[in-house]
Amino acid sequence: MRCPASPRLLFLLCVALGAAGCPTRYPACKKDEDCNRDKDRHEFCVNQQCQQCRADGDCPAGKMCNKGRCDPIPGYCDTDNMCPPNTSCIEHRCRACTADTECGEGGRCRQGKCLRKGQCETDDDCPEDQDCMNGTCVGGRKAVAPPPRECTLAPIYFDFNEFTLTTDATTSIDKNAACIKKVDRKVALVGRSDPRGTEEYNLALSEHRARQVKGQLERLGVSGDKLHTLPKGELESTGKDEAGWAKDRRVDFEWQ
Repeated sequence: MRCPASPRLLFLLCVALGAAGCPTRYPACKKDEDCNRDKDRHEFCVNQQCQQCRADGDCPAGKMCNKGRCDPIPGYCDTDNMCPPNTSCIEHRCRACTADTECGEGGRCRQGKCLRKGQCETDDDCPEDQDCMNGTCVGGRKAVAPPPRECTLAPIYFDFNEFTLTTDATTSIDKNAACIKKVDRKVALVGRSDPRGTEEYNLALSEHRARQVKGQLERLGVSGDKLHTLPKGELESTGKDEAGWAKDRRVDFEWQ
């Protein structure tokens, strides 16, 4: 009785005989598609071998391309919480600040550490109608003009663990950009995430999302002076399942 040849034996025979059109076996490849037959894998075919990256831009934030692998960038940070005492995360590096301009919009440099907008050490760091509690300014808010009636601003939604813009997101941003230019008022871009992951990671992810939206608005002609980002991470998330979490992953627009 003749036994059927195994797929592995057929592959080895094909390669040994040099037959045209032989299939490839990971990590060998002929094109990028050969590396991504597994839906959870996103790699590139370089010199007939699958690898995670070709350049730094292929890696997620905080990593660099090192011989085809996405390795962590030494000393990289996304938030002040990732830095040692008396330093802050400035341009993704932990170091002591030297000027208020290094601490973002509304931030202040205090003895080498940034007090970000809304953070405080004493009541004097807060607006007159707010108090400093546990390092945060809390209390009543100054009156804000009601939202305009000319147009409305839609939230921008993101895929899980992503801050890149989808086609639907760019369409919504196009409409929001036209609205902002028409009304000519400042807008806060409030970044949010679902509750999965650490607080520090979710805060950084929500900041990336807000910055991504801000960058797209600026490319559409909205002045950066009218926009500021406010990352909130999972702070106000309400989802309990995937349907709810999908609504948590967004950037809201708030008129100022």
